[in-house]
Amino acid sequence: MIIDAHHHLWRPERGYTWLLEPGLAAIRRPFTPADLTVELAAAGVHGTVLVEGGRCHPDEAAEFLGYAADTGPILGVVAWIDVAADDLTATIERYRRSRGGELLVGLRSQVQGEADPDYLDRPDVRRGLAGIAAAGLAFDLVIRADQLPAAARAARAVPQLRFVLDHLGKPRVDEGAAGLRRWRGPFAALAANPNVTAKLSGLVTEAAPDWSPEDLRPFVEVAVAEFGPDGLMFGSDWPVCLLRSGYPGVRRALEAALPPLTARQRHDIFAGTALRVYQLTCRGARPELVRPPA
Repeated sequence: MIIDAHHHLWRPERGYTWLLEPGLAAIRRPFTPADLTVELAAAGVHGTVLVEGGRCHPDEAAEFLGYAADTGPILGVVAWIDVAADDLTATIERYRRSRGGELLVGLRSQVQGEADPDYLDRPDVRRGLAGIAAAGLAFDLVIRADQLPAAARAARAVPQLRFVLDHLGKPRVDEGAAGLRRWRGPFAALAANPNVTAKLSGLVTEAAPDWSPEDLRPFVEVAVAEFGPDGLMFGSDWPVCLLRSGYPGVRRALEAALPPLTARQRHDIFAGTALRVYQLTCRGARPELVRPPA
């Protein structure tokens, strides 16, 4: 079984203004559940987690939960929320009352857009993180590399919350050894927290335009060493990945960048960790696909 723990859908006219930035013409178009299912079938992917796409509006959550209700492979939704908002608990309850609300598995705030590298230290943010933990949901960390230290402090301060680091914290893959050196220490400090897992996602768009799997390998090897396979999950970051590679190319690149793994370790990265951390239910999947290898 393969679970893609990180992808997006959007219709640009519904408020995805970041798509107007230069260099994004390749993804400045609608991506729908129908488009997704074609990609999944071609890549042999059985289930996915749909992640908020930078619209930063609660209406997106209801739309995405509806998609999940109607689209068998979408096993869960990580919806947007303002983690510092006073009405966070009421917003979560509203999401859960939406059609498909039972498929809400996590929340995400666009922390990477905050200028302050210590944003996650703010008392109102910490209060919100505690509220997410109380709701039994995971919190996706979409952060820059310079925000990794604050994320580690947040993970220690809210040990009851399941944190999921998106895109390995966005290391500068395009800078090679220098990018690896700056990122590695703060990344390891975050990985030391037992309530944190990470996604092997988004790396191709942090690489240079002429990237190869060899450019990704040092970062992937550090991630496996620090988190272990049972703390990592595969994510395509489709359709953002189209800026560098098609869906199948992203999976092939990760396969090439990974160190040798046992069957059980491969299951963890490509399905097991996502199933456990997001508490996913595989609708209609054969039991032998869901079970880890002996």
